Amino acid sequence: MKNKIIGAACVLAVVFSGCGYTTRSALPARLKTVHVEPFKNSMDYTTATGDRSVYFPLLEMKVREAVIDRFLFDGNLRVVSDADDADLILKGDLVDYRRNPLRYTDDDDVQEYRVQVITKLELLETQSSEPLWKSGRFIGQATYFLTGAQASSEENAVYEAVDDLARRIVERTIENW
Repeated sequence: MKNKIIGAACVLAVVFSGCGYTTRSALPARLKTVHVEPFKNSMDYTTATGDRSVYFPLLEMKVREAVIDRFLFDGNLRVVSDADDADLILKGDLVDYRRNPLRYTDDDDVQEYRVQVITKLELLETQSSEPLWKSGRFIGQATYFLTGAQASSEENAVYEAVDDLARRIVERTIENW
């Protein structure tokens, strides 16, 4: 009987202790709003060669929209349109786009590519104008196949990479890691 009580107590302790996971923000409670400035397109298209860089019209606007949508979806910070009303300001530059081959066919034709949207970011706290974090190389990425059942277009992969970038930005902001 004593072993059953000890066993039950152990099970209850494990059940009620939980894993510590939460969907709450790791940011201080005073930080409730964020403003996402328009991203600047700093990519150098004059040196684009081969698979290194290509031009996608209005990509910087798509990145900003995706980041705003992701903050709205997350719900930990309220997005404001005026920087004067914000506790945090996210500034970003689109610095590069890369397309690299990942997999080849037996005939040495590219079968799969990885695309990367690369940004430079800074998250500022408005009261102190000090960056909470900054990154000179923040990357969102996706892959796509040229042929087969999983074939997709490069444009679709770019949108997936932008969504991945937005998810990573919000996670970095909210979870602070």
